[in-house]
Amino acid sequence: MKTLLTLILTIPLLASAAPRLERIGDSFERPIHLTSLPNDSDWLFIVEQAGIIRLHQQSTGKTLAQPFLDISSQVSRRHNEEGLLGFTLAPDYLKTGRCYVNFSNEDRTNEIVRYTVANPQQNRVCDPATAEVILTFKQPYGNHNGGYLEFGPDGHLYIGTGDGGSANDPKNNAQDLSNLLGKILRIDVSGPKGYTIPKDNPFADQQSPEIFAYGLRNPWRCCWDGDHFYIADVGQNAWEEVNVVTAEQLRGANFGWRPREGFIKTPKKGVGGPKKDNYLDPVVVYHHKMDEKGGLSINGGYVYRGSITSLQGHYLYSDHLNPRIWSFRFQDGKAIDQQDLTKSLARPDGKPFQQLAAFGQDADKEVYILEMGGGAVWKIVD
Repeated sequence: MKTLLTLILTIPLLASAAPRLERIGDSFERPIHLTSLPNDSDWLFIVEQAGIIRLHQQSTGKTLAQPFLDISSQVSRRHNEEGLLGFTLAPDYLKTGRCYVNFSNEDRTNEIVRYTVANPQQNRVCDPATAEVILTFKQPYGNHNGGYLEFGPDGHLYIGTGDGGSANDPKNNAQDLSNLLGKILRIDVSGPKGYTIPKDNPFADQQSPEIFAYGLRNPWRCCWDGDHFYIADVGQNAWEEVNVVTAEQLRGANFGWRPREGFIKTPKKGVGGPKKDNYLDPVVVYHHKMDEKGGLSINGGYVYRGSITSLQGHYLYSDHLNPRIWSFRFQDGKAIDQQDLTKSLARPDGKPFQQLAAFGQDADKEVYILEMGGGAVWKIVD
């Protein structure tokens, strides 16, 4: 008879489980962003494009009937890319109750608005009457509204804006430092009202001092990971791209649009140009083809820092129209270990995704996938 030790030694080691998707709640109306309380991943804020933010409790599996915030009467959805596009809680939300939204209104203007929740540790509803408009910028067209909104590691509020829309940035807004379009903005909202310009903003003494970086077409989701900043910038007709820079590199950075698309001269005659010394190249691009390595519109995600070992340090991103999900790790200034996660992160029911829209991240750094067309929210689990 084999000894117990022999039996233990002959049992094969179990491989770690592959990541999979678990559905959160039922269907939401075009969900485009997700976050959680800063200290409690049980409560998820799920942003619907039409102007409603819902609260979902993971432990009960229930979405509260009353929205956390409903500003649908103020939000424009005349164009596909308009709507409630961004939401973030202040780092000290549990003390101040401050939260911020980024939306497009009926006047084709993007508004950055602050709301204040009374007793935020217990209250699950935000009163729209507390609104304070912080910043506005006019959109010449109905697309390329950006929407990114997040506090950086320095405590300042970062805002991603599109180039104003149409095709090939006809007004060359992204390279124009006199307006806020096609930029990453950085403002200080820690004061009692409004905002101030951080003294170390690179254009603090110029016409648009909020600008921190420029040369972007439509940054559809950015994220911070420690000192690194990731930007997924939607391309024109040739290339989608991901840019990665440090906080210091981001200050005053020019990412090259409209003269450059990806690594190349923008193909449109009279638009593209040679690479200049101050243009920063992306670290990853993919072509405009509906195949395994391409797509038509990038969705930026997050660097995974959750509980699944195999995904640790991987930046996840996807395509809106070609339902594929990829990842890479950023090391020594380069993208390495690039992976196609489309099969491992497929829907459990085998159906294709309907318009992947964005990713979400909770306080535990677990990552979620948001499906706009199907209205589903999926959590990546082990």
